[in-house]
Amino acid sequence: MPDRNERVDQDDGIGGEKVWTAALVIIGDEILSGRTQDANLAYLARWLNIQGIRLKEARVVADDEAAIGAAVTACLAAHDYVFTTGGIGPTHDDITVDAIAAALGRKVVHHPDAVDILTKYYGDRITEARLRMARVPEGADLIPNPETGAPGIRLDRLFIMAGVPKITQGMLRGLDGKLAGGRPVVSRAVGAWTQESRVADLLARIQKEHDGVQVGSYPFWREGKGGANFVLRSVDDTRLAAAVDALRAALEADGITAQEGEI
Repeated sequence: MPDRNERVDQDDGIGGEKVWTAALVIIGDEILSGRTQDANLAYLARWLNIQGIRLKEARVVADDEAAIGAAVTACLAAHDYVFTTGGIGPTHDDITVDAIAAALGRKVVHHPDAVDILTKYYGDRITEARLRMARVPEGADLIPNPETGAPGIRLDRLFIMAGVPKITQGMLRGLDGKLAGGRPVVSRAVGAWTQESRVADLLARIQKEHDGVQVGSYPFWREGKGGANFVLRSVDDTRLAAAVDALRAALEADGITAQEGEI
């Protein structure tokens, strides 16, 4: 296996440039039971793209120490960055910190700055349960939380964050521009009233002929008929524009009216 820092994703890279990748581990029985719907994946994917990082993998695991540890260590081995959401609150079932510390062979300690933040935030309402949110794997740094005070945790290229979307988003804003990454992906869409099966070969040809451009097909059914939106993505605006023009021309040549943008 190539070294993590030398890996190049051949699907996204142009000219052998490095593509930075990330994984998300979503933690919580409430997600797996359907009681709570995850809202962090989509936001994180968009945020990472702005940073020039591709979200390549997402896993959902239960509140189980072994499962959390296995997921995090596997993702760390495969990607440049790993983010976790969930399980860092004040209750007994918030075991993310303990699971990650055990998996990485570190002790769990109270971060003095986190203790100070929480003590100031809660004042005379501070409790031992709330101080659980100051626990971190030894050697970790803090991620500021502008919403509730209780910080997230950074351990090198691992980011341990809350599951509440508003809090997660606040933590990510504090990380804007602070992670090494490549060029952001830009995208454009072409919409057409056609079945994607009719144009499958055409789409494959467009992608093959335009190196560094990915073509995705997203069918829909509306107004009693089928159509599809084709989304093209690249880190290079010029290559992307050429591929969009070529796709529209190919569709028109096949008798299919195509429009810029999604239908």
